[in-house]
Amino acid sequence: MKFIELTIHTTTEGSELVSDILWNYTSYGVAICDVNDIIALQNDKRTFWDYMDDELAEQAGGDVLVKCFLPVDIAEQKIKEIVSDLDALRERSAGIFRLGSLETGKREVDGDDWIDIWKKHFRPIHIGARAVVCPEWIAYEPKPGEIVIKLDSNMAFGTGEHETTSMCLELLQKYLREGDTVIDVGCGSGILGIAAIKLGARFAYLTDIDYVAVRSAEHNSALNGTADKTKVALSDLLENADVKGDVMLANITADILCRLSESIPKNLKEGGTLILSGIIESKLAQVQAAYAEKGLMLLEKMRKGEWFALAFRR
Repeated sequence: MKFIELTIHTTTEGSELVSDILWNYTSYGVAICDVNDIIALQNDKRTFWDYMDDELAEQAGGDVLVKCFLPVDIAEQKIKEIVSDLDALRERSAGIFRLGSLETGKREVDGDDWIDIWKKHFRPIHIGARAVVCPEWIAYEPKPGEIVIKLDSNMAFGTGEHETTSMCLELLQKYLREGDTVIDVGCGSGILGIAAIKLGARFAYLTDIDYVAVRSAEHNSALNGTADKTKVALSDLLENADVKGDVMLANITADILCRLSESIPKNLKEGGTLILSGIIESKLAQVQAAYAEKGLMLLEKMRKGEWFALAFRR
């Protein structure tokens, strides 16, 4: 089978945002090729899920390459839609994220063996003391005390590999109590709500404004056997929700988190914990101040790479 390999030139900061867009248009894999990952791998011996192109080290100019694979017969229409989404991303991210050129390139490739090769580069990711995020096709035997979150990586939005998601998972393990009700705003793949149930939450409410994310979260929840304890809603944040959470999570962007400071506290129980991530350093003080003004007390600040997470108590 022939494929069009579409390559987007971006930055480390923008690579996850670009890959989220590409996942909307392909079920044949997305690869992030970032020389900074290679440096981190050499220095820290960390394991990544992304497939690393052999030619990456030769790339000049510091570009991060995000690639996806599209069947030839639908590629042209999909590429037009992807470019439109990239233009919208640039407009939304102006002054917030450095996205680079977002230049596109394409070539025809023989993709018969691509899926099997791509899958070989995925590994279970251990996050915190108990959570293991695992591709659904890999058989992993959990150690005593571990919980396994299975994800179908053919669906979009959040594998646990990104710093913002892993910080949320670490903080969730620290602050969640048995029997808690959990709310995840902007749930993406559903990874945080699924983890919450497996860690002992009574129920998890998940919301997202993207239909693909809602479908992904429902699919992954069924895959993990947590569907009876989760509700996934296609909702504009929490405007239509009256549920109260013992723990709330929002892994979005700083500007949206600031806007949410008007509504999130209304859905957080007295004494409840709020976990926020998706925050870059230049926006950190702004987010902290927005929630402090609503009477929330900062419990903890965590940093991984360029990203921050915050835990508050009401």
